[in-house]
Amino acid sequence: MNKKFGYVRVAASVPELKVANVEFNTKEVIKEIKSLNKEGVQIVTFPELCLTGYTCADLFSQDILITKSKEAIKEIMDETKSLDVISIIGAPIVCDNQLFNCAVVINKGKILGIVPKTYIPNYGEFYEKRWFSTSNTLTSKTIKLFGCDVPIGIDLIFRDIEDSKFTFGIEVCEDLWSPKAPSVEAALNGATMIFNLSASNEVIGKYGYRKNLINMQSAKNVCAYIYSSSGVNESTTDLVFSGYAAISENGSTLVENNRFDFETNHIISDVDIQRLMNNRIKDISFMGIGAASNYRVVDIDLKDSNNNLVRVYDAYPFVPSNEAKRAERCNEIVNIQACGLAKRIKHTGMKKCVIGISGGLDSTLAFLVVIEAYRKLGISFDNLIGVTMPGFGTTGRTYNNALTLMKNYGVTMREVSIKEASLQHFKDIGLDPEDRSVTYENTQARERTQILMDIANKEGGLVIGTGDLSELALGWCTYNGDHMSMYAVNTSIPKTLVRYLVKYFADIESNEECKKTILDILDTPISPELLPPSKDGKIEQQTESVVGPYILHDFFLYHFMRYGASPDKIRYIANKAFDGMYDAETIDKWLKFFIKRFFNQQFKRSCLPDGPKVGTISVSPRGDLRMPSDADSSSWLN
Repeated sequence: MNKKFGYVRVAASVPELKVANVEFNTKEVIKEIKSLNKEGVQIVTFPELCLTGYTCADLFSQDILITKSKEAIKEIMDETKSLDVISIIGAPIVCDNQLFNCAVVINKGKILGIVPKTYIPNYGEFYEKRWFSTSNTLTSKTIKLFGCDVPIGIDLIFRDIEDSKFTFGIEVCEDLWSPKAPSVEAALNGATMIFNLSASNEVIGKYGYRKNLINMQSAKNVCAYIYSSSGVNESTTDLVFSGYAAISENGSTLVENNRFDFETNHIISDVDIQRLMNNRIKDISFMGIGAASNYRVVDIDLKDSNNNLVRVYDAYPFVPSNEAKRAERCNEIVNIQACGLAKRIKHTGMKKCVIGISGGLDSTLAFLVVIEAYRKLGISFDNLIGVTMPGFGTTGRTYNNALTLMKNYGVTMREVSIKEASLQHFKDIGLDPEDRSVTYENTQARERTQILMDIANKEGGLVIGTGDLSELALGWCTYNGDHMSMYAVNTSIPKTLVRYLVKYFADIESNEECKKTILDILDTPISPELLPPSKDGKIEQQTESVVGPYILHDFFLYHFMRYGASPDKIRYIANKAFDGMYDAETIDKWLKFFIKRFFNQQFKRSCLPDGPKVGTISVSPRGDLRMPSDADSSSWLN
């Protein structure tokens, strides 16, 4: 099941070690392989020279150490031949009259291949050239080990016999730090996973630099990068090793261990190869330079894992969970929105903007973005014309919040009721005012847009759109009503993020009355207020009771558009992400709703006004979503 959805369970292990005690080290490695196999791990990597210890120094010139290491490889082969897990072991290997620092790939009692280290550090604290040769001096393509011809070289990639997207390459420690890392060629030749066996010592500042390096390598190669480094049990004669392990995917750390642990430890994650392949296919520059060499392919039989995912999916993929990062992200987003609008104001020479203020989340965010744009341009706030347009569903709460917001920021305030105009229109088209159909609602939305457009014409200003990305994805907007504007600042902000952006403005607001108003807007139920309120004046028309929870739709949208995930995969991960929040039946119901609406409402997105792209997802017909308005959704629904 996990391979069907593109998952591979990988691990990076840092075993307890005794320098030059091959027997002890081998037992620890075997114990780890058996333990990780029980946890459903399909591929595991160990640190560089883990069978001997990286810090053996001149002991690498001793025959006994090399012989013991070779015997250890055979022992691992024999002890793990009944296990499905593929193990990548660090060991010294003699070939072509030279000693190489190698990664040995073992599965089902066989050595599948051996990859030697290419870049041998010989500076600062490193003296590896004293003992090891670079792969560049290797002349053989195979090596005879235990009666078998085993492929050896840096030109090896290991590919699943069933599905070619499950392919991995290997590099050793310093190879990662090189400007021409072997992993680049491996990725261009199909490797979606790179395993690095390392021995990286600790000095101040190196941890952060190394973590960034791993993430960047996984981002540049659009791959998963699985890294394991030697631990604190290495010799401390001159250096200290921390035993860092990390699993990164396309620039993001999925999991990392706690360093400086004397005992055996490991990390596990399910890397999403399907997601990586989707990124590679969309990013045509990935293969733009082409692969410089043809790699030899080693077949592997990657057994499927039926284990439940250990990978954690955030229910709010558009919103950083870390509070500090969230504030930083909000600041960045607001700057993008405000600068996009500021440029449009400068270009048109129109200082005036016109915006409808409802007292709801979206219009509040757009309003505050205009204020920020005016700050950047040094334009007086009274050039912003805020228009409140009470209708049949307007409540006292939202009406008063709209007025208070405008008053406190000193904008030009207008109030235009849409009731009489809407009633006249109902009469003109023969609609009974008691008929609370979509026509009843859309009449009001279009009347409001007409008012805003006409005021903008009269004043020589720009109508600022307030609709957000989630509404556009669902088509939850009135065509040529709130769907239309002269610049739409929220067009790529999903509903779940709108709330945090508005909260960000509240947090940085020094005026207590403004802050209080914004916080009350945050607590107001999401509603277009197009249907009459309850008898006690409260909002009865709540959007999420009709279209479903925005938290679900934003989750669907993120995985559907960002990674091209199939509906069954989205359902699979949604059930994990929303476990205890929504049951499977509810998720299925709204996922089907999302797919139907996303396809059927494309015609609204095909003629969107201009607006800034903020995140990785946009539905602009001029950029990220060039989709036919009459595409059939049957395959997705089925």
